[in-house]
Amino acid sequence: MMTIPAKPAVRPADPRFSSGPTKKRPGWTTDALKDAALGRSHRAKPGKAKLKEAIDRTRAILGVPETHKIAIVPASDTGAIEMAMWSMLGARPVDIFAWESFGEEWVTDAKQLKLDAKVHTAGYGALPDLKAARLDADIIFTQNGTTSGVRVPNFAWIAAKREGITINDATSAVFAQPIDWAKCDVTTFSWQKVLGGEGAHGMLILSPRAIARLESYTPDRALPKIFRLTKKGKVDLEIFEGSTINTPSLLATEDYIDALRWAESIGGLEALFARANASTKALTDWIARTAWVESLTADPATQSNTSVCIKVVDPRVTGLDAEGQAEFAKKLASLLEKEGVALDAASYRAAPPGLRIWCGATIEASDVEALTPWMDWAFETLVSDLAR
Repeated sequence: MMTIPAKPAVRPADPRFSSGPTKKRPGWTTDALKDAALGRSHRAKPGKAKLKEAIDRTRAILGVPETHKIAIVPASDTGAIEMAMWSMLGARPVDIFAWESFGEEWVTDAKQLKLDAKVHTAGYGALPDLKAARLDADIIFTQNGTTSGVRVPNFAWIAAKREGITINDATSAVFAQPIDWAKCDVTTFSWQKVLGGEGAHGMLILSPRAIARLESYTPDRALPKIFRLTKKGKVDLEIFEGSTINTPSLLATEDYIDALRWAESIGGLEALFARANASTKALTDWIARTAWVESLTADPATQSNTSVCIKVVDPRVTGLDAEGQAEFAKKLASLLEKEGVALDAASYRAAPPGLRIWCGATIEASDVEALTPWMDWAFETLVSDLAR
């Protein structure tokens, strides 16, 4: 008869390991929002100043070149990507690199837009052949696969002398991984990932090449108001100075500014990288010494340092049918949540069954270290139930 180990003595100080919206920065309280321009128009001076501050602090921390324009746009990262696709694509053929659920959504958009698109795919845990990118084609890719735990290891595969533009969905990479601004013409992200901001707002960063595309190409399709980036054939520069297309939440804006100030206070981008890397190392070190799990990521060089996805490889579980394996993974996440040691740690619904532990910059490595024995305990508890 199997003996279930005793529950670990130490619990994570904060059990929030959701991959988005993610845990707030250390020490966050609602006092951080006391200076929000509430009850004011976003077009009034105070509101517009807050939006401009969010843009300026984003540029400073990320090191975005002055040649690039930054805008706050509607509908989170999804809105930012679709804005770029609807407004810019169709002038050239398109290479789409998709290896997880959100990248697959851009494939769907490409079909609906009737683009001349070549789709390059790979299963969860792997990357497609990035070297297949064509010089004369536009490129869409996801820098970090939030639901697969796989990231692009570098930007060397994007040609400096490319003829097309590149669109980088960087939502779970930005503030945790380097971005080569010379290789990324459109970069998008949302506030609710690495810095723990609120949902609903997207960020759109455009290079001079992307701006030139907007001003030289008019797609043969109707553009909804929230996608319109030009006026009379020229880029609407006011959008990149804080005059948003639609009404933003100034409460959420204040929260994002607070997160940016925190990032500055701890040492900026390199400190954010270090925090994400430390939490990821705590988790991958445990994976390396633990027989019943493996990283979903096949190649360590492409291991995400934000959304770490784990699969169960113990034969007592892999011997179950697909439904049984999915049920085991569901119970594993539920038991961790019931014990209050890991909230929202289940794999994404379309991904292979397992766990997904967020390791972005607001997570403490000590909390990840405290979680690992609890995952061992939960696994042994559930395997014991299988044996009965």
